Amino acid sequence: MSLNRSEKEAVVHDVTDLAAKAQTLVMAEYRGIAVADMTKLRTAARSNGVALSVLKNTLARRAVAGSGFAVASDMKTGPLIYGFSEDAVAAAKVVADFAKTNDKLVIRGGAYGGKALDVNGVKQLASIPSKEVLLAQLLGLMQSPISRTARVLAALAEKKGEAVAA
Repeated sequence: MSLNRSEKEAVVHDVTDLAAKAQTLVMAEYRGIAVADMTKLRTAARSNGVALSVLKNTLARRAVAGSGFAVASDMKTGPLIYGFSEDAVAAAKVVADFAKTNDKLVIRGGAYGGKALDVNGVKQLASIPSKEVLLAQLLGLMQSPISRTARVLAALAEKKGEAVAA
């Protein structure tokens, strides 16, 4: 079903709004994927804050023109699903995880920080831990010296207590 001009303008406007908020764009070819599998992908994306859209490539090019995602315009060929996410790694992680279990989803590339990403770039971005995990690791590193110092002081106090008792 083709869209009329006003519907196309609405689609471009919606995608432009998504692109303005997003940090990452991931594109993947979805040819041959069953509807049930595509539904699983969309559910996983929605739960991770990723907006997945199947768009005409010309509309996608118009929507991201002038944004940091315009660098990936040469990759926009064939039937593509576009994933936009505000979290830097969420879109890459959702698409890459799904591609591991479904060989019909082929990652084409993406964009992050005004730079185009190839397939390996998307996979590397997907391998970065999420923001929550990184914050937990940072907090653990910050607490580590304090907890070690407390253990050493407790051991010294215990040793002095044994020496006084003897």
